[in-house]
Amino acid sequence: MKFIHSAHADGKRLVLVITGKGRTRPDDEGPIPSRPGVLRRQVPDWLTRPPLASLVLEVTPANLRHGGDGAFYVYLRRTR
Repeated sequence: MKFIHSAHADGKRLVLVITGKGRTRPDDEGPIPSRPGVLRRQVPDWLTRPPLASLVLEVTPANLRHGGDGAFYVYLRRTR
């Protein structure tokens, strides 16, 4: 949250948030498998809910050269 607030206060309109792709666990063979990449799944949701929703315009997956599935472009609203 601090990163997004700081970028918005500095007048930035686009930031790259790197979450990583998550790690696969070879020992996770139980009856209820856990899904890797908790941050990758949750960060877009966190960015579009209060208190950050008022600052964030859009969240999109990053281009492969900027992290691909392990990163997001976060477009920030204009400072008023």
